[in-house]
Amino acid sequence: MSDTSAPAKGSGRKLGLYAAIALVMGNMIGSGVFLLPASLAPFGWNAVLGWIVTTAGTLVLAWVLAALTKGRPLAADPAGFVTEAFGRLPAFLVSWVYWVSVWTAVASIAVAGVSYLSMFIPAIGETAMAPALSAIALVWAMTLINLRGVHAAGRFQIVTVLLKLLPLIAIIVIAALVLGSGSGEIRPFEMREINGVDLRGAAALTLFALLGFECASLAAARVENPQVNIPRATMWGTALTGLVYLLVCSAVALMLPEALVAASPAPLATFIETYWNPEAAALVSLFAIVSCVGAINGWVLMQGEMPRNMADRRMLPAWWGRTDDGGTPRRALIASSLVATACLLLNSSRSMQGIYEFMLLLSTSSALWLYLACTLAAWRMRVARGFALVGALYALWTLWGAGLEASGWSLVLMVAGLPLWWLARREDARGPASAEQGV
Repeated sequence: MSDTSAPAKGSGRKLGLYAAIALVMGNMIGSGVFLLPASLAPFGWNAVLGWIVTTAGTLVLAWVLAALTKGRPLAADPAGFVTEAFGRLPAFLVSWVYWVSVWTAVASIAVAGVSYLSMFIPAIGETAMAPALSAIALVWAMTLINLRGVHAAGRFQIVTVLLKLLPLIAIIVIAALVLGSGSGEIRPFEMREINGVDLRGAAALTLFALLGFECASLAAARVENPQVNIPRATMWGTALTGLVYLLVCSAVALMLPEALVAASPAPLATFIETYWNPEAAALVSLFAIVSCVGAINGWVLMQGEMPRNMADRRMLPAWWGRTDDGGTPRRALIASSLVATACLLLNSSRSMQGIYEFMLLLSTSSALWLYLACTLAAWRMRVARGFALVGALYALWTLWGAGLEASGWSLVLMVAGLPLWWLARREDARGPASAEQGV
């Protein structure tokens, strides 16, 4: 299909309520629940408390976004809320750095999928560059699906959400049966283990698993009846995902030896193998790959929607907002996947776990700036001010917990987008003819 001469304004088929919930849950239930238990194992009960704090904080942020969607319908999405409250430049900076978080989320989830795939193909983990190249292949496979249009991506997302929930429900049931029969036990709780440093670190890691609650709002132009469906999808998707994460990850972290979980490339499969059998564990690994693939699909959709939306708002040059006849932002999708590919190649010398954890913290820190900006916008516009204050404090606390390296890089990358802002301003000053030429 040929490119149109102007950005599309939500043309093409849209996502209904169930597809929007699937987008939220599908983007949230990705690699985190399947791979994070290994990273969280050293934190012990701090990790459990971290899940509780993170889920509560995320629900507060989700409520703020839902309240803004209802209270400021003309603003439409987070970029609009920040623009209305603080102006276009702050909105550009937080939108741009959130786009950075999407690139890095795509990269980290692809690495997680490859980590589980290595259980079936051990050579991936034993061959130099193989993890990065395999992850790149996953990214481009999902990019091709999204190039077919948002409706195809939405159908694929619903199917993968249903599939990825099966092993998570299985772990919850197995944990309940094992504990109920007395054949397993939970690690004893010791109050002296709880401390602020480990709790902040665990909370920063766990937040990555819940990134995505804002996706329905960010894709507002693609959602039917957004004033009703976006708040519902945001709150239901966040609450259900947070509950599943808390139960599943707590079971793995507290019912298995810490050293065993920390060394496992597939912690959920290890849990199933320990309390059931190896054949079922292999099946869980297969579902984990499906989960990661589904999450990559949803985040790749966001890779295209973010720059298209920013170009529509004249925050980016018009080139980024060009769509095909079905409303698919082909240029933005391809360019974003190229950047995600570069992220994977630049980190190819790290181990799979090393790539995953660095990308995870960078993605979390980058997304937190958007969350912080939205809570401050809500406070300034007198929308859900109590929740906005709590959400702002939570975002700042988690930025601190993410560490200096990841949060510092997120600020550097935020400023790195300014040349494109300048090009968009110059194009805007030249008028419509300049925009049509994509200068």
